[in-house]
Amino acid sequence: MPLALLALAIGAFGIGTTEFVIMGLLPQVAGDFGVSIPTAGLLVTGYALGVVIGAPLMTVLGTKIPRKRMLMLLMGLFILGNLLSAVAPSFSVMLIGRVVASLAHGAFFGIGSVVAAELVAPDKKAGAIAMMFTGLTVANVVGVPLGTLVGQSVGWRVTFAIVAGLGVIGLAGIAKLVPDLPKPEGVRLRHELAAFKNTQVLLAMAMTVLGFGGVFAAITYIAPMMTHVAGFADGSVTWLLVLFGLGMVGGNLVGGKFADRALMPMLYVSLAALAVVLALFTVTAHNKIAAAVTIALIGALGFATVPPLQKRVLDQAHGAPTLASAVNIGAFNLGNALSAWLGGIVIAAGFGYTAPNWVGAVLAAAALVLAILSAALERRTNARGAVVAAGTPSEQRTVVHH
Repeated sequence: MPLALLALAIGAFGIGTTEFVIMGLLPQVAGDFGVSIPTAGLLVTGYALGVVIGAPLMTVLGTKIPRKRMLMLLMGLFILGNLLSAVAPSFSVMLIGRVVASLAHGAFFGIGSVVAAELVAPDKKAGAIAMMFTGLTVANVVGVPLGTLVGQSVGWRVTFAIVAGLGVIGLAGIAKLVPDLPKPEGVRLRHELAAFKNTQVLLAMAMTVLGFGGVFAAITYIAPMMTHVAGFADGSVTWLLVLFGLGMVGGNLVGGKFADRALMPMLYVSLAALAVVLALFTVTAHNKIAAAVTIALIGALGFATVPPLQKRVLDQAHGAPTLASAVNIGAFNLGNALSAWLGGIVIAAGFGYTAPNWVGAVLAAAALVLAILSAALERRTNARGAVVAAGTPSEQRTVVHH
């Protein structure tokens, strides 16, 4: 594998770290700016909404610029956003910094996947893409817990400064190691947008929003939940996030393995189990051991849905997967934003720090309902198509012998 993939993986590591590390630092950030925990949760919501908006916009822009230069520009945005967060004099400025950093997220993974695939032989493309995404998964096992530990020990501003430094390393690596690639042919936007007229594409994205939103409803407020309800010390949040990250890695591998074999059954099982586990978290959150096990399960079940959901969108977006894929990355983050916002509402309403778990359970259950509906519609469409095909004149033409 070429060294250029290492540069892409470093960029992915930084992006994954900055997205998730804020969850373990919400109490510290809220305390420093004098805002409530639900208000601090807007830093999660704002980042997620930035990805929703930035993924399609930056992907379309990326078709007009050579890919290497576009990747460098995206890393520049990432660095700027994290530096702004690190030195923010007010909560509103930090929120702006989070949004600026988020604009790089979706397009970096979308364009980076294409670049990774072009750097290797055809029979190694999947491995190259997986290597780049390894940076994201490792971020949740190493970067996020260490960033949380640093933030709790010497200040959350140092964490974001370090993440900005990772961005500088990633930028330098891309500049040095990634070869100049020809500018891609312009995307016919009308053709790409036509995919969104497909009901199945929209249903798949709605499943993404609700299913992954269920995970973030609980995990956004993991720090106050574990310290105030389970009775963990602040420093324990670090290794709890390691458990979540390990669950993510395992779930992602299992989801990817079974998505090709039985995509919809995989979604049924993972979404149903996720809804049950999130509901149980309202109880297990009161016991340290049970809470730790539940956190790992949420990570595993939540990320077991990622490969099948992404593949479902690509399968249904017939001939126009580029923009649909980028928008689906945004859909994951729209789910993050929705659930973080709803979780903040139920906490602010006085229902306690475990209340977001019920929000997550309802969202995951709603995603399961959509999955069942989507499969039913697909079966009906296929059956109708089979009937039409069987009744075409070409199939019924009578041969007359003279």
